[in-house]
Amino acid sequence: MSPAWKNIRADFPILDQQVNGKPLVYLDNAATSQKPRCVIDALTHFYERDNANVHRGIHALSMRATSAYEHARERSARFLNAGSPAEIVFTAGTTDSINLVANAWGDENLKTGDVILLTEMEHHSNLVPWQLLARRTGAKLRYLPIVPGDTGLLDMAQLSKVLTPDVKIFAFTHVSNTLGVINPAAELCAAAKKVGALTVIDAAQSAGHMPLDVRAMGCDFLAVSGHKMCGPTGVGLLYGRAPLLDNMPPYRGGGSMISSVEYFESKWAPAPAKFEAGTPNIADAIALARAMDYLDDLGREAIAQHDEKLAALAYHRITTEIPGIRVLGPAHHRSGVVSFALPGAHAHDVVTLADQEGIALRGGHHCNQPLMRKLGLNSTSRASFYLYNTEDEIERLIAALKKIQKFFAV
Repeated sequence: MSPAWKNIRADFPILDQQVNGKPLVYLDNAATSQKPRCVIDALTHFYERDNANVHRGIHALSMRATSAYEHARERSARFLNAGSPAEIVFTAGTTDSINLVANAWGDENLKTGDVILLTEMEHHSNLVPWQLLARRTGAKLRYLPIVPGDTGLLDMAQLSKVLTPDVKIFAFTHVSNTLGVINPAAELCAAAKKVGALTVIDAAQSAGHMPLDVRAMGCDFLAVSGHKMCGPTGVGLLYGRAPLLDNMPPYRGGGSMISSVEYFESKWAPAPAKFEAGTPNIADAIALARAMDYLDDLGREAIAQHDEKLAALAYHRITTEIPGIRVLGPAHHRSGVVSFALPGAHAHDVVTLADQEGIALRGGHHCNQPLMRKLGLNSTSRASFYLYNTEDEIERLIAALKKIQKFFAV
């Protein structure tokens, strides 16, 4: 049964405020989501009661901290339906996770002439690490294009032409942070497997917004950011299939990731420990697990339906009530991301004027500069919805856009 969405807002203390004298409408969830009280309380509880370093201490606080931290790993495995908690590596977020794969797997396995396949809609965090890897190894980059026009859908008719046996790894976003497109992850992973390519999924915009099952998708790696799914900033995770993680070398050295150290050589601890050098982000990992509990209590399928409903309504109203506006992405079956360009107005100006109405939007290239250039744009304004947003807030958004359009028409 779907939750009473309006009642959920009371769980998020930050939403109970005014901005520029008007009730806050927070529509910048693709950049970062707000945190429910239970997540904030989890952080507070750790620092007030359990704060200690993990894994080697034998005093009570350290053992409690270790237990809570490893419980967070187990919770993360269940959240993604991983085969084992050992397939979960805690990282600083999606960017860190992708860099881990590019460095630890890529440097060891790629060579001149190999191909790294990406899509034309990738966030810089799933583009720049592969560019650096290609430069280091002599591998080449190749791109699966999007269909011409503003829907932003992948051109699946081109998949067999670009996904050839020389492709060793295929990295793609599950949900576009600019287009709102939901890519067919399982289909893409299955196609990659047929040519022997590994897959890396950027799930920054899908984790916490819809059910994720890494075994059903058939991916080899999947990267998640906590702060986009009601969790804290500075923490995320990498899912990796156990055989891959076991065979990958670490790419950072330090304490915790070793089994033994000599003056001239060291031996590594098993995965995932060998990828978690130094003191981990203990408190935030624990709070991230609490965010997962919160999301599953609401139901991720219900959250996905709520996001899609709001995005479809916003898309319809913007395209029908704001003359001349250009809206990106498909009209239906999309995530809660709606990007648009208002003729005659820079996105930063639109966002600044929306802020005067108490509405938080995002303006710019959204770390999608190559995509923007392909679409003939330098920036867009973006409204992104989440579980605490309402249809009344879309009403506020439409009224603000009409006011902004009138301002620039003068």
